[in-house]
Amino acid sequence: MTHDQCTLPTRGGCPTSTKELVIMKAKIINFLETTGFSWSVPMVKLASGENPREQLQELFSLLGLPVIAVVVFLVMWSGMAVQVNTSLGQLPGPAQVWQQATTLYDEHVAEGEKEAAFYQRQEVRNAKKLAKNPDATVKIRSYTGKPTYFDQILTSLLTVFTGFLMATIIAIPIGVACGLSDRLYGAVSPLIQVFKPISPLAWLPIVTMVVSAVYVSDDPMFEKAFITSAITVMLCSLWPTLINTAVGVASIDHDLMNVGRVIRLHWTAQVFKVALPAALPMIFTGLRISLGIGWMVLIAAEMLAQNPGLGKFVWDEFQNGSSDSLGRIMVAVLTIGIIGFILDWMMVTLQKLFSHDPTASIR
Repeated sequence: MTHDQCTLPTRGGCPTSTKELVIMKAKIINFLETTGFSWSVPMVKLASGENPREQLQELFSLLGLPVIAVVVFLVMWSGMAVQVNTSLGQLPGPAQVWQQATTLYDEHVAEGEKEAAFYQRQEVRNAKKLAKNPDATVKIRSYTGKPTYFDQILTSLLTVFTGFLMATIIAIPIGVACGLSDRLYGAVSPLIQVFKPISPLAWLPIVTMVVSAVYVSDDPMFEKAFITSAITVMLCSLWPTLINTAVGVASIDHDLMNVGRVIRLHWTAQVFKVALPAALPMIFTGLRISLGIGWMVLIAAEMLAQNPGLGKFVWDEFQNGSSDSLGRIMVAVLTIGIIGFILDWMMVTLQKLFSHDPTASIR
């Protein structure tokens, strides 16, 4: 085995070829770029021995500058907050907001301990009852403590994903049909243009009354508040996906569709093997916009209708009027923004995985 074939020794004593290292590095870089961690690519290149100066400059551009911008923002926020006094007290700075965030976490942990203790007491009580009388009927009661901040986050995420999924199921088939038929698109276009700009605040009263009238059950599977919020999200978020799907399918090269007709592909095969794959970048762009709109709509709907979730948490803190309320509201505002960023990052990653679109970016 020559020096050209093997350059670096492995743990077992057998050398590793340069080709394998190059392939491994390429896979790592491709994974990082696909999953949105492009800022760490210079670290990989730096570790592999590429031009250190060039990689450090790239790392500073991708990671250093955003970190500096965040630090500058925090400093400006801290300096300006002390100069603003409201009816609830001084505007909280980063330190006060962080303190409230830790307090919310502590409350979540404490509530979890109360819940565990509740079920433990119930289990002990039922065990004693069964020990005295094996035929006795025991009751299993659910814990009815107040939802914590993290419970509100999970409720909002479940609601937005439910509404987004319903919107996607409706929007993509209609968008594909409109993209394949100019006449259908011309017929549906006026309806899209009329319903697209309607505010969630206008939809919410109608949806609330319809759900209350239709969704009647003594033992409902879902709470009415959950159904109301999810449908409101659906009504406001389906239009970007529908329009982008229609435009994406309509812009497909007609030669591709003609080839499908020539080889006598069934219409379902033309849709799933020709139309959808070619339109995926546009469809995912619509999905990203729809999910972002759905997240914003949900917060507004929860605030207005007092449905469980982050929106209700913000409104309750505003109505509470305590000295800690502003800090808690700021925690919720930052949480909403961070979750929105994560949702967009998820959609970009899915777009790169399924549509193989290297241009997709969260910038």
